Parts: sequence; C-alpha cells; structure tokens
Amino acid sequence: MIEKGALLPLFYLPPIEYFTELNIHNPDFIIEKYEHFPKQTYRNRAHIYSPDGLLTLVVPVVKGSKVHTPVKDVKISYDFRWQRLHWMSLQACYRRSAYFEYYEDDLALFYEAKEPFLFDYNEKLLHLLLRLVKVKATLKYTQEFKPDYPELLDLRNSIHPKKTSKYPQKPYYQLFEEKHGFINNLSIVDLLFNQGPQAINYL
Repeated sequence: MIEKGALLPLFYLPPIEYFTELNIHNPDFIIEKYEHFPKQTYRNRAHIYSPDGLLTLVVPVVKGSKVHTPVKDVKISYDFRWQRLHWMSLQACYRRSAYFEYYEDDLALFYEAKEPFLFDYNEKLLHLLLRLVKVKATLKYTQEFKPDYPELLDLRNSIHPKKTSKYPQKPYYQLFEEKHGFINNLSIVDLLFNQGPQAINYL
C-alpha cells in the first residue's frame, strides 16, 4: 500500500526533523491525540545548544501520567519552576544569536502562562512555531487510538531522542560550533534563532 500522508505525535519545541517531515507531508498529516504517554521522548523534552554542548530541557508531568494515560490527558507539573529554568536556559544559550530578539516576545508568553495539559501546551506552541517558520498547515487529529495506520507513514516512535536521526542534515551556523562542532537535529528554535527567516528555505 502506498503511504498517503504521515502520523505525527505532538512534541515540545520539536526537533528540526519533525518540521521537515511535517513540511514534506503537508497537508496530509495527522496528529496523534490518543496514544498512551511514552516517557523520555520529545513529547515533553527538547534539545538545545548550550555553551557546554547539548542541553536537554524537560517539561515535568504529574506523577501517575505513566499508567496508560492518553497523551491528551497528561498534566504538566508545576511543583518546581521549570518554566523559569527553561526560559533562562533559552536566553543563556541564544541571547547572542542573530535572531533571538525577533522571536523572544512570542516565546516568552509560553514561560509565563500555566497551561494545565501537556497536549494543549504543545499544540499552542506548535501553532506559534509554524507561524514563525512560515509553514501554513492545518492541524488534524486522530479520533481514537490505533496501533497501525497502513495508509500513513507512522512517525510516532521514529523521531526519538535515544535514536540517531536518519535525517541527513546540512550544517548551518550554530553559535557554539567552534567549541563543540555542528550538533544535528536540535530543536527548531536553534534553527530559528540562528537562521531567522531563512529557516523555511533550510527545511
């Protein structure tokens, strides 16, 4: 059977590979809304480039979200001030990049408002990121959980922080590359802050 689109999960500050796939399959992609929440994935973490190399930002979720909780029902934990930590990290890593100031006001709002659910938070963030990258896309969602979608390219488990990205990425300028070299498949914000309006051409 020929695949006629793609099935994507919803990630926090998704990696560049995610936006490449979304762009390739646009408008024939759907977002998974009913899968059980898998731990240690990009659904609640992102990779950025710090002065010390790769830095992982994790959005904490309320305990108990591991027992067969549909991803749409997973709640964000605010027991500690992770938003402040993430925003300070983004500023420390990218303040000197060419385009940080162009995007910071839009992104800063996500580190102030306390969205109860991870899915809703990621969804609003994705809408913003698509607008900033200048990709026009309408988000459509699954209506139930299905283990298989034969007619779609199933990307629910393939874009993963513990798997080496098969996506052949052409290097672009990164702020700390003189120290640590080019780091592949970081969060889309790394591309945005370093390349600005050229990000869409890169994708």
